[in-house]
Amino acid sequence: MRHIVVAAAAEAAGDEHGSSQNFFQWLFGSDGFHAPTIAEFYPEALLWGGTIFEFNRITLVRVIAMVAMILVFAIVAARARVVPGRFQSAIELVLDFVRIQIAEEVMGKQHARRFVPMLTTLFVAIVFFNITGVIPLLNIAGTSVIGLPLIMALWVYVMYLTVGVKQHGLGKYLKNSLFPPGVPWPIYILLTPIEFLQVFFLRPFTLALRLTANMIAGHLLLVVAFAGTQYLFFEATGAIKAAGALTLAGGFAFTLFEIFVALLQAYVFTMLSAVYLNMAVEEEH
Repeated sequence: MRHIVVAAAAEAAGDEHGSSQNFFQWLFGSDGFHAPTIAEFYPEALLWGGTIFEFNRITLVRVIAMVAMILVFAIVAARARVVPGRFQSAIELVLDFVRIQIAEEVMGKQHARRFVPMLTTLFVAIVFFNITGVIPLLNIAGTSVIGLPLIMALWVYVMYLTVGVKQHGLGKYLKNSLFPPGVPWPIYILLTPIEFLQVFFLRPFTLALRLTANMIAGHLLLVVAFAGTQYLFFEATGAIKAAGALTLAGGFAFTLFEIFVALLQAYVFTMLSAVYLNMAVEEEH
């Protein structure tokens, strides 16, 4: 009888252990390690699938980032004081950084003023859209699909062309852009096609591509690190489980690095935009 009781208790303990293990397996586990793929950047539609208005997970992340950005600045504007508090001071620090360290540094005070609102909008928006890549439950940057970066790059592109054409007229602007002065005329055979590609295609495309590529790479690194951690901790056997501590540490390190990259790419995009706009401004003289 005693043996029956002991066996039953052992079986119950085993069932309890198995249930607990199954619970953690359901919560954290999977059916093996799955490396991230490019398909993650093209999720299934949540609404209006198959139309130009398709609303998916990345679109939702972008909406959340946009709403957060608007709320932050609405709160600061509503509570603005002559003697700013910490929150207002932090926002003003960002605005002064764009105005002084980017716009005025590249374009000078005289020409920077009219472009400061645009450059500030670009910088702040890119920061908010980039940083969603490290926010739990969002976990993907709004700029990791090229559509949004391309729209921002086209905004810069249109402004860049408009400033030049408005000053010189279309014909003279094209001449100044495609036939730089002081170059021997035979060189134009090689130089003019290169200038055409650079002015009308490469500048906007490389702005968008650089931002998107960095956000894609950062997301893939984070997914590999944390997916590897999950697999090693909950599915691997033997001593290899200990490697999960390394991938976990790597995941946190990559998270900090991705925050840095998110800020850096916002700076690079805005700085290059200021440089391109300044080239148009300089052509006005």
